[in-house]
Amino acid sequence: MSIRGPQALASLDEAMRDIRREEDEISKRLARSADRVSKIKESEAELFRQLAQLRLDPTVQSELDGRISSAELRAREMLKSHAKDLSQAEKAVAAGDEALGTLTAQRAEALKELETQQGELKALANRLADTIAQDPAYAAKRKEASELTDIANQSMAKTEQAEADRDAKGKPYRDDTLFMYLWDAGYGTSNYRANNFIRYLDSLVANIVGFIKARPNFAMLNEIPLRLREHAERQIEIAKAAQAEVEALQTAAIDAAGGKPIRAAMEASQKRIAALDAQIVTAEDQRDEAAKTLGVLSQGGNPVFESALAELATALGREDIQTLLAEARLTRTGQDDTIVAQIDDARVRAKDEEAETREQKERLKTLAARRRELEDIQWEFKKQGFDDPRSTFGEDRLVSDMLNDFLRGGISAASYWDQWQRSQNWNSGGGANNTRQRSSSPWPDNGGSTFNWPDSSFGGGGSNSKPRPPTGGFGGGWSRPSGGNSGGGGFSRPRTGSSGTRNSGGFKTGGGF
Repeated sequence: MSIRGPQALASLDEAMRDIRREEDEISKRLARSADRVSKIKESEAELFRQLAQLRLDPTVQSELDGRISSAELRAREMLKSHAKDLSQAEKAVAAGDEALGTLTAQRAEALKELETQQGELKALANRLADTIAQDPAYAAKRKEASELTDIANQSMAKTEQAEADRDAKGKPYRDDTLFMYLWDAGYGTSNYRANNFIRYLDSLVANIVGFIKARPNFAMLNEIPLRLREHAERQIEIAKAAQAEVEALQTAAIDAAGGKPIRAAMEASQKRIAALDAQIVTAEDQRDEAAKTLGVLSQGGNPVFESALAELATALGREDIQTLLAEARLTRTGQDDTIVAQIDDARVRAKDEEAETREQKERLKTLAARRRELEDIQWEFKKQGFDDPRSTFGEDRLVSDMLNDFLRGGISAASYWDQWQRSQNWNSGGGANNTRQRSSSPWPDNGGSTFNWPDSSFGGGGSNSKPRPPTGGFGGGWSRPSGGNSGGGGFSRPRTGSSGTRNSGGFKTGGGF
């Protein structure tokens, strides 16, 4: 079962909300744990005071009580200040979540409006299809564009074959260490630089490997693909220019039939989406900073708070207090035993809290990393226009099993994004592995061109023509989609300190869409 672009993006948005929600819950648990540890320390201090009253003379008891009380009072005051900072950080994260929720909802609404506008423009294009197809100027220009595309495709095919030959037939040369030594040194060319002794030795080596005869063949293997690629790229540019002329005729026909206001509305929707995307990036980065602050504070990371707790811990760890506890363990009185047992219990509870805190800290770190990776994926998703209403994905597990694997760390962000690219298509035409850019025109294919249109219902093909797989046309076999990460490369989402705008992407408007 396939899924559409907006639905896929909505699933990623929902996963993002789940991550943020779990981050918030863990931060709150850590804050409660830090608070419990401080209270346990206070309780332990009170138990030592009680033990001192039973076992020490009044003078020593007063001195010990004063040290503990001073540290305890300072910790209590710092707890109040820390709680205030923590509350402010929680509010900042909540405000960030609310802002992102609002922006995401606004973007979804703008995308929905764009889908409606696309439908209106497509309906108009369908009504005009037969009329424009019969126009001699349009038919001639479209035929020319199709022929130029075929030429470009053939040129690229020859280039790829020459490159394959270079790799295969050039391997014996590259595997010959002596040959490659002379080749890299430029032996036999004007670039060769060596003294007379080295020249003499190199001439002996050249005779051994037959370099003089072999060199032209290797040079030709390397040169031909370069020349062919230059030629193929020129043909691609010529074909693109011809296609632009076809799209200009299409746009003129649409505008003449009343499509200009629709296209203007689409452009406005596209600009609104682009502006919202920039705001979302800024809001995400602001929320990220607020989450970092909350994470530090919820883990007791306030320096003053840590100092106060450390002072209390130091007071409770003094040698005379530890001696008092050791002596109490050696006696067998009911009151001593009860207090000692309570102190031991407090310390066990503190260790348990600290162990759980360590686990929660690691989970929080993992969630933060996964959130940022998902932000990267969402950015690339939008950048390539995969959220376009015409975009589809043949693999629905992308928003179920694969998404869960990614969130659990079973697959990397690069691998997960690669799966999205492999599954993406336009209006179910083009095969499961088609990752080409979306067409910028509302006009369907006529069945006689190799351009990658969203469908193939226009002109000679009729409304019932079957979609064709890609044939190496624009955005297909000629180049990788921009921003692709199928090889495990990095993502292009801007982070804090950047402008927060896209370098490319957004919905194209030339020639209709």
